[in-house]
Amino acid sequence: MVIKKSFSIAVKALKANKLRTGLAMLGMTIGVGAVLTMFALGTGAQQSVSSEVKSAGTTLINVRAGNFTRGGEDSKIATGLGSATTLIPDDADAIRSGVQGVAHVSPVSRMRGWVAGDNDKSYTQVFGVNEEYPEMFSWNFEKGKSFKKGAVEDGENVVIIGSALRDTLFGETNPVGKEVDIHGEKFKVKGVFETSDEEQSQMAAIPYTKMQKMLGINYLSNIMVTAEEAGRSSEVSQGITDVLRSRHRMATAAKPSNLAGPMSSSSADDFTVKTQASEALTKGLNTSVAAFILANMPQMDQVNMQEMSGTLNRAGQTMTALLAAIATISLIVGGIGIMNIMLVSVTERTREIGIRRAVGGRQYDVLMQFLAEAVTLGVAGGVFGIILGYLASFAITQLLQWDATVSLGAVALSFGIAAATGVFFGFYPARRASKLNPIDALRFE
Repeated sequence: MVIKKSFSIAVKALKANKLRTGLAMLGMTIGVGAVLTMFALGTGAQQSVSSEVKSAGTTLINVRAGNFTRGGEDSKIATGLGSATTLIPDDADAIRSGVQGVAHVSPVSRMRGWVAGDNDKSYTQVFGVNEEYPEMFSWNFEKGKSFKKGAVEDGENVVIIGSALRDTLFGETNPVGKEVDIHGEKFKVKGVFETSDEEQSQMAAIPYTKMQKMLGINYLSNIMVTAEEAGRSSEVSQGITDVLRSRHRMATAAKPSNLAGPMSSSSADDFTVKTQASEALTKGLNTSVAAFILANMPQMDQVNMQEMSGTLNRAGQTMTALLAAIATISLIVGGIGIMNIMLVSVTERTREIGIRRAVGGRQYDVLMQFLAEAVTLGVAGGVFGIILGYLASFAITQLLQWDATVSLGAVALSFGIAAATGVFFGFYPARRASKLNPIDALRFE
């Protein structure tokens, strides 16, 4: 009851001098707004750093149909690839559901053919993929967007094209919504993507379901997979191998024994699984050296994992320290503003304090009254600061394209900090008011 009455009196006292109250709240508003904005920026930065670190390195894994060995029997690795028709979309689904650490999976069919637009035509690669494929290669869409999952499920006649292919087919015209001719059928252009890979920039991509229907096939040429972290690529590729071996066991058992030569049981596979790192490291090397590198890939990935984990932890610690420093400075500035205003208020209302004590008011009552005013200033400034923080975060996201994420936890923490600051910096003025001698206070002019 005393606390409720104290807050009621505090609100009335603060309303009596609106300008001074506003100035006191302004310091806290700016402080809390800065804290919330920094939390939002810090959260966005940590997410960005985490994403960049986790994706640093090579996360792509290519599952190809066929596993024909032309040489390298002594080293027991495949040095040549044949063709097979045993990879199917169900294999991609099995990888997605049965292998830990997989981020994206896309069935892939491919062909080479003429793609004709308004201005010209080009003989290029046409890939049949799903909606996850553009994200796997981090394609940025200059115009339009990629096709959706529903287009893949329905096998729609939609296509996305690289920027170089767009230039050939349409010139500088925006092709989104227009049609191109592929393999004698019309496809509606959904988007134009940009990529640093010149070969991909020349290609077109359609739903793999449409590609299969168009070519009259039910198999895939390969399956593209991305691991969640580069350090787990070898682990994920081994999981893919285990899943596909289990699914293809009956089929591979029926294959002629001379298909892969006198190798280990893995030579009976009708597929090959290679990480992007292993392909890059073994390209152009002789068989023995390539075998040595492949045998040590898991250890290399483990080192990468430890290095990336350490980098992420250090980045998080640095960001936390930065936030703590800025938050402390901002809140000290706001708190000092509240303390100054409260000390001025105590001096101006000394006679009022003497009257309250003379009519029976206790030291506790005076302490609670001024403490309530300080907390009210802090909380009110905190509320406006939260609003300011939201607006600042939104503006930064829109203007700078920086992902500033405001979480409910940050809002609750900011609100609690505002109240705590009011208590901490308001306690000294409140205690000073409660310790005034009633007689001296009544004599004060």
